[in-house]
Amino acid sequence: MLVGACWSASALAAVEVPRSPLSAYLAARVAASEGRSAAASDDYAVALAGWPDDPAVAVRAYREAMTSGDVSLALKSARVMEAENVAPLDVALLDLAIAARKGDRAGYDAALTRIDGGALRILSPVLRAWAAWDRKQPVEPGLDSAGKEPVAKRLADEHRLLLALASKRIDPASVRVLLETMRAAPDTRIAAAEIVAGRGDEANARALLSDPLVLADRKALGAKPDLGFGVSQLLVRIGGELASEGPRPLVIALTRTALIADPDNDRARLIMAEALSKDEAWDVAIAAIRDVRPRGAFAHRAAIVRIGLLAEAGRQGEALMLAQGLATARDSSLDDWQVYADQLIAAKRPADAVPWYERVTRADPALPWAAWLQYGGALDQAGRKDEADVALAKAVELGPDQPLALNYLGYARIEQGRDVPGSLVLLEKASKLAPDDASITDSLGWAYHKAGQTKRGLPLVERAAMAEPANSEINDHLGDIYWALGRRYEARYAWRAAALTADDTEQAKLAAKIAG
Repeated sequence: MLVGACWSASALAAVEVPRSPLSAYLAARVAASEGRSAAASDDYAVALAGWPDDPAVAVRAYREAMTSGDVSLALKSARVMEAENVAPLDVALLDLAIAARKGDRAGYDAALTRIDGGALRILSPVLRAWAAWDRKQPVEPGLDSAGKEPVAKRLADEHRLLLALASKRIDPASVRVLLETMRAAPDTRIAAAEIVAGRGDEANARALLSDPLVLADRKALGAKPDLGFGVSQLLVRIGGELASEGPRPLVIALTRTALIADPDNDRARLIMAEALSKDEAWDVAIAAIRDVRPRGAFAHRAAIVRIGLLAEAGRQGEALMLAQGLATARDSSLDDWQVYADQLIAAKRPADAVPWYERVTRADPALPWAAWLQYGGALDQAGRKDEADVALAKAVELGPDQPLALNYLGYARIEQGRDVPGSLVLLEKASKLAPDDASITDSLGWAYHKAGQTKRGLPLVERAAMAEPANSEINDHLGDIYWALGRRYEARYAWRAAALTADDTEQAKLAAKIAG
């Protein structure tokens, strides 16, 4: 009898075969490319355990650990990178944030010394000042070390106010005036409001807030400042500045370390989610938003951001359900109605979106042109052409130099045969304002064709098709124009190109044209 026969099937199944570092590393790369950060971190941990001195593995493991929030793996990877002198500049921030959270003064000072010698030294004056405040020492020497370096001085000036508030050396009303004078960043205003609310001064805390989406009562907003709070606010301030165009790994590192220093900093979660979404790491971004405190200052904003992330991730059903919940709540706002209407349009339900867009415009008739454009667009898609024309005309009235509004109204009227000369004027103006917009170029060319100037319209539509070869509508227009000019072969070629990306409804129409 073979030895293997002595083992039962269940016992064999229970035997865990150790994974090789190579297989774990490859699995991690695949998981990372698919945006499954938690799985990637787990696999990188196995790979790094098998190859404990490999800096290439450590670098990838560190970045994935910072994304997923695996602090243990991040620290292990950091030590490997430091030993090989390949550690990124943000590793010192990780050690500093942990030390700030734990109250480890020696560890904090050691990390700060490393920051002093690197590219992030502009943070040192503020970090040194918060450490001095925590130790009940004068903060001015640290802040004054910013010197004349513009960014360091700006940060020092902002945190001079926050430190004065934390020390109760300045009244909130004076802080409000100073923040207005220096045109402080929104994150600095929010930090000041948190400190003021933490004292129980709800009225002055609200007066400091300029963002209507930061809705919270005093308990939700208030914070008792400590070293972790100060460090976290500084890191979020920089992360917020870099979120739009800065290097995403650094933004993720800044926001992750901000959360390590102060786990209650929900603003850090929002910035992190924004950075992660740009890498299409949807699951991690959604998870970051999900951790925002449900009764915290950023709960409402987080719900709106989460809707957008779910939609981008292809989870439209969840996005629509969440948006509906916000819009139909007793305390719903204009922003909630807008978001729900947007999701209904995305779900191809324009008729259902119309009343919500209408509600938005009625709530504030002075809204910018874009709100009326969306309302008019929904009416147009719902087949309510006359009402759409009124709303679109309002959009043009409010935004007379907005090419999108000019294009939509002009194109809609051309399609309906309304005021062709006036529509051409609208489209010609739109084209002059946005000459590189293929959709607008196509609209103008198509309008010339509909107005009987087919030869004049052809080069415009050809140019638009070259700029956007996958645009079904543009290729359809090009085919129609070729056909009108007797160029049958080219017309069918253009329609076939249109069919490649057309929806089911348009497919049947294109098939009939090709067969004709």
